[in-house]
Amino acid sequence: MIFVTVGAQMPFDRLITWVDDWATAQQRDDVTAQTGDSTLTPRSLSVVPFMDPPSFRRHMQEATAVVAHAGMGTILTALELGKPILVVPRLGDRNETRNDHQVATARRFAADGLVLAAYDEAEFAASMAQLEQRPSGSRIGSRASDGLLARLRGFALDEGWPPPLSAGTDS
Repeated sequence: MIFVTVGAQMPFDRLITWVDDWATAQQRDDVTAQTGDSTLTPRSLSVVPFMDPPSFRRHMQEATAVVAHAGMGTILTALELGKPILVVPRLGDRNETRNDHQVATARRFAADGLVLAAYDEAEFAASMAQLEQRPSGSRIGSRASDGLLARLRGFALDEGWPPPLSAGTDS
């Protein structure tokens, strides 16, 4: 089963349309999509607008592959579960998000070989073929490593964090 998720903040009709067109062309009936408040009626996808966290995690665990927006939570969950993932970043100029931060996320994770990324419909179709051939990946931990936490603590302490409360504040 392929699990598609657009996140919980807003619909991502461009991604759902691409996946539905692909699933229809491939005659797939094993694609489940979490679509948000989309008004689309896909032909070939099983659609759930929203999922609670346990249901979302269960779908991710059961999936053979994940297709998603380039949200950090989704990417990290797929990597934690060892699921191959194809990300399509939301674009600011299409009013799919406020800015292009997901483009930077997708490029970085793709450059590190952790995700496949597609930026247009032709690239999406080619990436779907690659996704299905991609084996389950190695898993990342569900918590930050002790080394990373130590570096962050050191940085925060070097920068004087937390900042002292100044007199006259309500904090």
